[in-house]
Amino acid sequence: MEVERMKTIIWAKDMARAMQFYQTVFGAAVNRQNEVLAELQIAGGLLGIHSGGEAERTWTGLAFQVNDLFGGCDLVKAHGGKVDREPEDTPDEPAHLAMCVDPEGNEFMLTRARHR
Repeated sequence: MEVERMKTIIWAKDMARAMQFYQTVFGAAVNRQNEVLAELQIAGGLLGIHSGGEAERTWTGLAFQVNDLFGGCDLVKAHGGKVDREPEDTPDEPAHLAMCVDPEGNEFMLTRARHR
């Protein structure tokens, strides 16, 4: 078997709101879109957004590595998302993780590369 591509699918009750969030916050490019499914490209990865969601909290396994973790959290909040676990610096290392939620209830992580 030859794998042709891999993408992650999330659900949305409001497709337009979900697409706007990922385009604005993560610079997603729309590969294709119809009334049922949108396919977005983000940093070389594919994110499918499928209609029919109920806007319930759902863990997705999505993680986005960003260069500015605190700025990324601000951007998530400015565009209708939430940050459930704010990044925190510790005595051992700078902040490297934040737990977030998009406007449709899909949970994801923002991470920063660890430099050791």
